Amino acid sequence: MVSKASSALGRNGIYDWLLLRISAVLISFYILYITVFLIIKYPLTYNIWCKFFAYYFTKIFTLLTLCAILLHGWIGMWQVLTDYVKPIAIRLVLQFIIMIILLFYVIYGVIVVWGI
Repeated sequence: MVSKASSALGRNGIYDWLLLRISAVLISFYILYITVFLIIKYPLTYNIWCKFFAYYFTKIFTLLTLCAILLHGWIGMWQVLTDYVKPIAIRLVLQFIIMIILLFYVIYGVIVVWGI
């Protein structure tokens, strides 16, 4: 019998699966957005890059993508740790370390994007 295990983000497996797919689609759109920009503005200069990230749409899209990466990374790592690290104490410590790293990543991204 399988006991119910839940992540901090999902209520069940289907919810986690849906969050992973939504975050993956958002990340894909962001990659497409950046790729199209790089193709259109081929001789890319520092000034063009700064102007591109001065647009509020780009800033908000970047932050949403950073949050999607956080969500995607957390659920994926939670699943891997749940499957392969059986001692609960070790798994909780690893989950805590991963959570801190992911939160630091998003906070640093906010600082870089908004120039706080």
